[in-house]
Amino acid sequence: MGRFVFLILAAFCSVTWAQFIPPYTEDCRTDMYPPKGPTFKGAVSWYTVDLDLPPSKRWTSVITDKKKDLDNMIQAIRDLANAFVPSGRLVELVDITLPLMVNTLPNPFKDEIKGIAADSGIHLGEIILFNIFYEVFTVCTSVVAEDAKGNLFHGRNLDFGLFLGWDAKNKSWTVSEKLKPLVVNLDFKRNNQTVFKSTSFAGYVGMLTGIKPYLFSLTMNERFSLDGGYIGILEWILGKRDGMWMSFLTRSVLENATSYEEAKFHLAQTKLLAPAYFILGGNQTGQGCIITRSRVFTIDTFEIDLKLGRWYVLETNYDHWKEPLFLDDRRTPAMKCMNLTKQTNISLQTLYDVLSTKPILNKLTTYTTLMQVSKGTLESYIRDCPNPCMPW
Repeated sequence: MGRFVFLILAAFCSVTWAQFIPPYTEDCRTDMYPPKGPTFKGAVSWYTVDLDLPPSKRWTSVITDKKKDLDNMIQAIRDLANAFVPSGRLVELVDITLPLMVNTLPNPFKDEIKGIAADSGIHLGEIILFNIFYEVFTVCTSVVAEDAKGNLFHGRNLDFGLFLGWDAKNKSWTVSEKLKPLVVNLDFKRNNQTVFKSTSFAGYVGMLTGIKPYLFSLTMNERFSLDGGYIGILEWILGKRDGMWMSFLTRSVLENATSYEEAKFHLAQTKLLAPAYFILGGNQTGQGCIITRSRVFTIDTFEIDLKLGRWYVLETNYDHWKEPLFLDDRRTPAMKCMNLTKQTNISLQTLYDVLSTKPILNKLTTYTTLMQVSKGTLESYIRDCPNPCMPW
């Protein structure tokens, strides 16, 4: 939490006070689905990732299409780095030192990252940096809800690029905007059969949002902590590698777990490089939970409990038993909209309405994903938040 407060205070130097003038929220949105209007920037294209191919070749078709967009995003990161260290030494450090780290990464991720660098022509160190960003620069909203008939719905806003280059002219985050063209839907196949589906960024080999059709759905939100991702990454670089990268774990679970309970076990028990919230939905009544993780162990598991009237679980980036930071309270308006919707009316359509309401939708929101396990569906939409809109 201390790191987040510090970043907010630092951000005041680059974000005008006008951004924080009310209204912080708006009335709960309705009739936003099918996606339309100024908050909708487009549907997300589908690609197949063939798990039968060698890891270094799995992403070639994606990168071939998205090479220019990936280079634009990496250039934005270079520009930010050079703004902090005008000598260019920071970029030079990334290019020299991070490639030394690639062979310490587990399979198949290290060879996939090498393949992406080769296919894109972008320096290996910069592709590695892109793949570890999620550990430290996100704020998100995820919700799993059960309707009155026992159907489970899972939705999320992926908010990425926290304090990575505020564009005062366009009132947007530079990296967030560069990421939007990189959003892709992925169908991971083995023996020509779907293993899982995911929404991700081209060039990023971990998974943040995904569904194992007819079995479970999974999203991951960052958990702010002093013992956070920076510490885990530093320990990894220094040789302590008994923890797992968050997005590598979620991809592994999506690829290998065969049930909600098995997924839940691995998400709860695996040691991590960074603390996290795992939001998991299943295929049976009551199967929805938030797993609150430290880097070492599970702190809390908060589950749907219809007997207690809890028909949904909702997570932003704060422990559910604590008050969110007053400058970043997306939880209260999100719960207000869920409660107004009511269990009898919850659906992918009404869930999209909730996720389209400010500040749940904000300047960091890159995409919205909707999943329904019982139908094996995943649909995603690139988002925009017209002014006035909260920076996060």
